[in-house]
Amino acid sequence: MQHIAVTWRRLSSHVRTSAAFSRFQGVVKVAFSDKYLLYTNITISLTLSSVGDGMEQMYELYTGDLKEYNPQRTMQMAFSGIGVGILCHHWYKVLDRFIIGKSFDMVVKKLMLDQLIFSPIMIITFFGSLALLEKDPWTNFQDEVKDKFTTLYKAEWMVWPPAQIINFYFLPTRYRVLYDNTISLGYDVYTSQVKHNKSLKTVTKDVMS
Repeated sequence: MQHIAVTWRRLSSHVRTSAAFSRFQGVVKVAFSDKYLLYTNITISLTLSSVGDGMEQMYELYTGDLKEYNPQRTMQMAFSGIGVGILCHHWYKVLDRFIIGKSFDMVVKKLMLDQLIFSPIMIITFFGSLALLEKDPWTNFQDEVKDKFTTLYKAEWMVWPPAQIINFYFLPTRYRVLYDNTISLGYDVYTSQVKHNKSLKTVTKDVMS
């Protein structure tokens, strides 16, 4: 057992001192620096929104609900990810500026503001950014919000409160958008399903089952 521990320490030391690891640390440091953090957060959100839609489309192809992969749909979801990245980047900075500390009370205040104020804004931004790429944007936006807002908002309350407690308590501001997008990869699959499912009744049945 002692031999295994010594071997592991040597391997860890070797990895930390390797040139590749040092370069990776340098890239991460620059990417999450104040100068480039906004661009990093936008890139992360754009990429994982695309991946989430890609996963949903692959599932729809498997089940026969989709006849062929739609790259334009993935590009539209990526575009919505840009808005998500920008809003989340600034929102977390605002929260940390006005609610300072990581006590239980501070975390709960951030959580409630996040759910009651920011979640609705995010959902509206999601539908609004996608409506810009569709025919008759204003009518589509109104129909989407009226038909699907409640479904997504209910899902927000199931997914994000426990995730955001970890986010607000343990993570520095610069890593919060990365954490959000990692957690929301599965949620992005669901938002893509809600957005592109023509029948809300079908989606609602899936949630309730």
